[in-house]
Amino acid sequence: MDHYVVSARKYRPATFDTVVGQASITNTLKNAIKNNHLAQAFLFCGPRGVGKTSCARILAKTINCMNLAEHIEACDECPSCLGFNKNHSFNIHELDAASNNGVDKIRELVDQVRFAPQVGQYNIYIIDEVHMLSQAAFNAFLKTLEEPPAHAIFILATTEKHKIIPTILSRCQIFDFKRIQIQDITKHLSFVAQSEGIQAEEDALHTIAQKADGALRDALSIFDQIVSFCGNTLTYKDVIDNLNILDEDYYFKVADAIQQHDTPLALNIFDDILNSGFDGQEFINGLAMHFRNILVAKDAQTITLLEVGQSIKQQFLQQSQQWHQDQLFDALDILNKADINYKSSKNQRLLVEFTLMQLCRPHDQNPKKKVEPAPKISQTLTEKPNPAANPQETKINSSQTETLSQDKNETNSIKIVDFKDDIPKKTISINLHQPKKIDESSPKQEQTPKRNKPFDEAILHTTMAAYSQLKQKEGKHHLSSILNEKKLILKDHAHLTLTLDNKVQEEVLTDEKNTLLTFLRDQLNNDLISLQLIVSPLKKEEMKAYSDDDRFKKMAQKQPLLNEMKTKFNLEIDY
Repeated sequence: MDHYVVSARKYRPATFDTVVGQASITNTLKNAIKNNHLAQAFLFCGPRGVGKTSCARILAKTINCMNLAEHIEACDECPSCLGFNKNHSFNIHELDAASNNGVDKIRELVDQVRFAPQVGQYNIYIIDEVHMLSQAAFNAFLKTLEEPPAHAIFILATTEKHKIIPTILSRCQIFDFKRIQIQDITKHLSFVAQSEGIQAEEDALHTIAQKADGALRDALSIFDQIVSFCGNTLTYKDVIDNLNILDEDYYFKVADAIQQHDTPLALNIFDDILNSGFDGQEFINGLAMHFRNILVAKDAQTITLLEVGQSIKQQFLQQSQQWHQDQLFDALDILNKADINYKSSKNQRLLVEFTLMQLCRPHDQNPKKKVEPAPKISQTLTEKPNPAANPQETKINSSQTETLSQDKNETNSIKIVDFKDDIPKKTISINLHQPKKIDESSPKQEQTPKRNKPFDEAILHTTMAAYSQLKQKEGKHHLSSILNEKKLILKDHAHLTLTLDNKVQEEVLTDEKNTLLTFLRDQLNNDLISLQLIVSPLKKEEMKAYSDDDRFKKMAQKQPLLNEMKTKFNLEIDY
């Protein structure tokens, strides 16, 4: 059996040009070599599998090459390059800080730094996972990292830059590696498949790239796994079966069922998904992502945000034509609420099914418009001369009483023009189905008399308790706690006062004051009720003890012997 080499090692970048998705960093390093502006220490940081260690090895190989090409790449022919390719270079030293994180290893490395290189110009020290070094190891490394010999260069690599002490960071030239884009990973996987003689569908490679989450090494590992499963023909169906990914066709079918308001079909598809072993929340999140993709596909400017294969992208473009933007917003809102409530739900299947029922409800394409109240028409409008006025407009003088009427053969509406400072202010059209007479001499309509039913404090407190419970159900817990703690005082038949502890409570009650007054007036049948808020801060001795330390101090004030016992016997309080 031939020795098998995994794709992540077999196709590991050997030159700057073969590094995938990090062009800005490789170009910077090549320019630094070309202009002889190399720093004494580099820090490569970023997620796993994006090329940090590979770039460190390529940089180490390139700066020691004796015959650099014009495009700043190693020649692979000089003694230094040959030694590096065969893994027995004496100038490049690699240290895994995850397993050698003690101060003794760093001291050994510092001792080696003094020796000049045997071949080439530099001794390069690559320390991988440098954030794993202990505090003592970092401290032992500081001086050498700041002022190394001219022939020494340090290249540090880490996935967790925030764990490295600032004194190390300030001594390094930092390069932040980014997650590799899905398109770049797909392109590289296509190259590997072609090199290995494997026929692979584009959607299959795209799905692997999505699953890798920006890590090229992970993508190559998944690729090897799928090839072992399906052989030399790699299909989309094989990928989703092996990786246990829900087929995108399910989401297209569910979206079509929702669009057609076919609740039974949507529920049956979900049942099929559950029987296939998928989780309900995974389905909710996938469906939300599907609707997001439909929304993105509706605008030509955002189509590039679709991170899917070309054939699936065409399906999204077709389906997006059937959906209105408001429908998509409503669907995303419903799915987001279902995702939030999923973990706390006791019947999770019912939650997902109810969500599908909500989504399948017919969407109101013509919602009822809010009817604004008609403007009030004053019975007296001052007449002003306006020769340019429409002859069909009738002017009404406040000093006269006129009957608004028209012949049956004329139109059933007139216009009233309200003038202010000789300028037309408002024109109001009035339908005249029946003639009406405006008479200022007629008595004004009597107003409804105000309610003034007496009540006592017992009824008042019962009503306030009901209001507090109502606010508790609405989620206004702070307001409810204030109302439960503070009691209304009844003065002068219908005048109420409420004493509060601080400005914060006053702001809460001020915002709620009108609603509270309306509730009390309606429940107690008394329109004369008024409410006054009074802020009276608590005295220091009346303040509540919230923390354990405050409780002890309050106890010690009542029992001074507690402090004496604590001091005399050198006691520690166990809170």
